[in-house]
Amino acid sequence: MSLERFINQAVSSWMSAEGPDSDIILSSRIRLARNISQFKFPILFSNDEAKSVIHKIKERVDDSSFTKLGNMELLLMDELQPLQKRVLMEKHLISPYLAENSSYGACLLSENEELSIMINEEDHIRIQCLFPGFQLLEALEMANEIDDWLEEKIDYAFDENIGYLTSCPTNVGTGLRASVMMHLPGLVLTQQINRIIPAINQLGLVVRGIYGEGSEALGNIFQVSNQLTLGKSEIDIVEDLKSVVSQLISQERSAREALEKTSNIQLEDRVFRSFGILSNSRIIESKEAARCLSDVRLGIDMGYLSDISKNILNELMILTQPGFLQQYAGGPLRPHERDIRRASLIRERLKMENQ
Repeated sequence: MSLERFINQAVSSWMSAEGPDSDIILSSRIRLARNISQFKFPILFSNDEAKSVIHKIKERVDDSSFTKLGNMELLLMDELQPLQKRVLMEKHLISPYLAENSSYGACLLSENEELSIMINEEDHIRIQCLFPGFQLLEALEMANEIDDWLEEKIDYAFDENIGYLTSCPTNVGTGLRASVMMHLPGLVLTQQINRIIPAINQLGLVVRGIYGEGSEALGNIFQVSNQLTLGKSEIDIVEDLKSVVSQLISQERSAREALEKTSNIQLEDRVFRSFGILSNSRIIESKEAARCLSDVRLGIDMGYLSDISKNILNELMILTQPGFLQQYAGGPLRPHERDIRRASLIRERLKMENQ
């Protein structure tokens, strides 16, 4: 396994696998924030201390203990080019913060890319588990297994009354962030999403864009996650999120059924127009590509389009991001050049799908 494999392969194995409710839920993620007791938090420590944290974790981690996930690869951020870090971020393997702000950060990646252990992000350790479809409990089980294994080797910063201590007060307690990535075109097209998001926020959850805080909901893809980590158990946090997401799934399916009954020909026309744009455009911007890909995915799920894999949305949403486009081009591209290459790549991929 090598860096090139993580960089050059657009779709992780978890993204191409089928999971429960995968027509709406693209992925389930569990992230645990942890810190090492004898070190300052990353927001305060020096570069030398950051290197010591990496050395300590590297020294403690024995790859053979992760055999069920395959080999683990340690990637040091200061050895990566900015474009390489951007590609890893676009694949959701590292956070935007680690890609952009942590010169002395690192990441341990499993071969199947389901497990990512980020080092020296906002916290010393962030364990991330990604599963396809609606599998929050399964992702939590794996994250807890990795967490227990690490805690046997590393002395975590922990308070008996409060719980795990973290750089950001909103993560104190369990240190748990649970999230699902959802494709919600039905709720967007029926204009229900604008009233649903504030209602979700009132329940202590948050709705963000495809790359988390501060990002847009490109292609009608939203991340729904918990906000509170203190005062609840991990299982309670996950069950609360599951309950809300289950309602969202039901509402999205109802919205799609309503569109099919009341606007069937208009919806079918929208799907095929978007498919035509993707199949024939010579220049396409990222927002238009994301919108059209969302329409095509909806068309696949609703049976308007056949012989095209639904995973094409997962793949092309990654392949058409700026980092991947420039990676395939072998160097930097101006925005206009990216739009041309994006259109070319989509056309080629759709032709492959139809062969």
